[in-house]
Amino acid sequence: MEIREPTSPSEWASYYALRYRVLREPWNQPLGSERDEKEFDQSHFAAFDNNVIVGVGRLDYIDPSIRQIRFMAVEPSCQCKGVGSNLMILMESEAWNSGATEIILHARENVLGFYEKLGYICVKPSHLLFGEIQHFLMKKKKG
Repeated sequence: MEIREPTSPSEWASYYALRYRVLREPWNQPLGSERDEKEFDQSHFAAFDNNVIVGVGRLDYIDPSIRQIRFMAVEPSCQCKGVGSNLMILMESEAWNSGATEIILHARENVLGFYEKLGYICVKPSHLLFGEIQHFLMKKKKG
């Protein structure tokens, strides 16, 4: 598995297609809802398996000490095989190396255990996406 930012137009199309299929399509959200206005200002990560994108994530700059992990998605057939963990390790490394002392994320209820295994603490319920998907604010401090 190789993890890096997509580079070609076809890789970017695959990157956004995976985000849409996993994070938006199951809730009948429109194509394009997998993107936001900050796409070009943040760090993107894609896990490639034999040149096929099987996992994605984005690391957002919040302020000099805080980064936020967003849009984490792993191809359903590749879940529980280390794709998400490897993406997280690399994104965390970039966050810490860039001076962050804290990483935050908003996790869906069904993946709280995944993030807790990686050392994240559940702080509180945060928002209800699409009126039905409860998210929770999670944090991890450097060190």
